[in-house]
Amino acid sequence: MTQSTTPAGQDAPVTPFSSPPGGKTAARRPLGLRPDVRNLSLLGVLAALLVVGGVTRPDEFLAASNLQLVLTQASVIGVVTVGMTFVITSGGIDLSVGAIVALASVWATTVATQEYGFAGILFTAVVVGLGCGLVNGLLVAYGGMVPFIATLAMFASARGLALQITEGRTQIVTVESVLDLGLPDAYVLGIPPLVLVFAAVTVVGWLLFNRTTFGRRTVAVGGNAEAARLAGIDVRRQRLYLYLLSGLCCGIAAFLLIVLAGSGQNTNGNLYELDAIAAAIIGGTLLSGGRGTIVGSVLGVLVFTTITNIFALNNLESAVQQIAKGAIIVAAVLVQHRAARDT
Repeated sequence: MTQSTTPAGQDAPVTPFSSPPGGKTAARRPLGLRPDVRNLSLLGVLAALLVVGGVTRPDEFLAASNLQLVLTQASVIGVVTVGMTFVITSGGIDLSVGAIVALASVWATTVATQEYGFAGILFTAVVVGLGCGLVNGLLVAYGGMVPFIATLAMFASARGLALQITEGRTQIVTVESVLDLGLPDAYVLGIPPLVLVFAAVTVVGWLLFNRTTFGRRTVAVGGNAEAARLAGIDVRRQRLYLYLLSGLCCGIAAFLLIVLAGSGQNTNGNLYELDAIAAAIIGGTLLSGGRGTIVGSVLGVLVFTTITNIFALNNLESAVQQIAKGAIIVAAVLVQHRAARDT
């Protein structure tokens, strides 16, 4: 994209895609980095997957019950991905989200917790998620630890504590009001309640990211933390809030998983961290920070969940699913690197 020249004696206009005043030339932004084109591309991929599923398993894939299942399964990891998008945009990473979901789900389904009914389970799941997010945030923001190390330590600790609580056993939920949310009778206009929660989290996340100073500060911290600090942003406090937000999303996802599975297990949330990071990346969020998109991340979740569903209906091994996901992640990162070199 080439800018027109300006008359002598006038400063060249500064745009998000132009070089700063005094620069030699304006940077050209590749088409692949435009959010609208990227999201349309993901919609195209999703449409292609729907065609593939409809051709290979028309009776099963296109059934309303199966489409409801896809959206329901996407809801759990989707809520986690919304929180992960904020963290990655800030230049951080959270490898503990899956373990936090597991810990929150088993803590919320103990016999003692279930005695307090629906409110007790929901409250416990959210508080455990927030608590883990608080620890991550304190270690990263005020402890000076590298996010990879801090969240990896939380990953190991949360998994271990979840195993200790359950002693390797599945904890069955007996609270009827919780289990009823997963039944067809609870659907609203044919939409499962879990999907409605996912939609609400997505809308709130989008508004927070795109329409508030919190979102702008997140992008600023990820783009250049030192410049953000000089601009008056409390970088450490912002990072603390971001990990708290990620923990909150994990707590909500844990409750949704409890409703979906009707139990709490220490193996819950397995590989959620990889799925959330992958969905955010293919959605357009930069691993290096400074740019993110909630809509793209949600589309990434839907793409991965649809792939998993198609593979399952066609009786393909889980190993093939993981290989396909890995190939998609590699392709997305290569596109990001190429686009970054052209800017």
